[in-house]
Amino acid sequence: MNLLLKGLFITILGTLCTNSFAQKGGTQAFSFLNLPNSARVAALGYNFVAIDDNDLSIGLNNPSLINAEMHNDISLNFVDNYADISYGFVSYSRTFEKFGSFAATVQYIDYGTFTRTDETGEVNGEFSSNEFAPVIGWGRRLDSSFSIGANIKAVYSSFESFNSFGLAVDVAGSYHAPKAGFMMSLVARNIGMQLTEFTPGNREPLPLEVQFGLSKKLQHLPFRYSLLLTNLQKWDLTYTDPADDNIDPFTGELKEKSKVGEIADKAMRHVVIGGEFVPSKNFSVRFGYNYQRRQEMKLETKRSTVGFSWGFGFRVSRFNLSYARSAYHISGSPNIFSLGINM
Repeated sequence: MNLLLKGLFITILGTLCTNSFAQKGGTQAFSFLNLPNSARVAALGYNFVAIDDNDLSIGLNNPSLINAEMHNDISLNFVDNYADISYGFVSYSRTFEKFGSFAATVQYIDYGTFTRTDETGEVNGEFSSNEFAPVIGWGRRLDSSFSIGANIKAVYSSFESFNSFGLAVDVAGSYHAPKAGFMMSLVARNIGMQLTEFTPGNREPLPLEVQFGLSKKLQHLPFRYSLLLTNLQKWDLTYTDPADDNIDPFTGELKEKSKVGEIADKAMRHVVIGGEFVPSKNFSVRFGYNYQRRQEMKLETKRSTVGFSWGFGFRVSRFNLSYARSAYHISGSPNIFSLGINM
């Protein structure tokens, strides 16, 4: 057990060191791998949570939670995104006594159909764009307190005549304290490389991310809170926005943040907060707040609820249904639907 844990955390530590200068969003291939994979995860603010209650949809992004209680479970997830874009996930789990628990997942995103034109604007047909990734996940409980897991992914993207293929793995470890209602997880996601480039000689990095999460269920209230720290492989997630007006309208001087304010802003961009009110085992209400998303997507003239998310879930017999809305922009929020089936 100690050898396995040591190997897992050495792998994650090595990932932190070798990728501490990873590129920012917009310069990476296969970014769809980081899309929220279920309504519950989206409602809690991001694409990863550390909650151990045998939810197969959580296992995709935290494979150390894949366990025997998910045996023969199915998870179906669909997102009605912006501008006729849609994406989804289909997962199935099975446990083998000698080898551990496995989860097979296919995730995809369909960008729709586009009009093809030449340099003069003449229409000469249509084309489609999509990406998908088959994933095999494995998880195993080492004892009552520790579990480990990993995913291996084959990733394919197609944009008109431009295609790319890559391989990636996730590794994860979790600590469980069920009597205290507490758990925490450390996950390194999308460790891999682009094997074939969209254009020859232009190899792009994958959207690697190291995350730490914890959750705690309160003893005397039907409530669980969660805290997620994202992008631990890179401290500064800020960027220069040319649209920002940094001139004080009254003094005409350049506005500057205080050193404390600058450090606090950079630190908070790593923090996602979530909560889950569970009055009964058959119903729950969820909410989340993503500071980085709010800072990057808000409009100064109308901030609205950008960065906030909410949702609910309920169980009927063998079926577990969830819904969420997650505000990325004032133009609207995507609808996210999930269905879990215990076969």
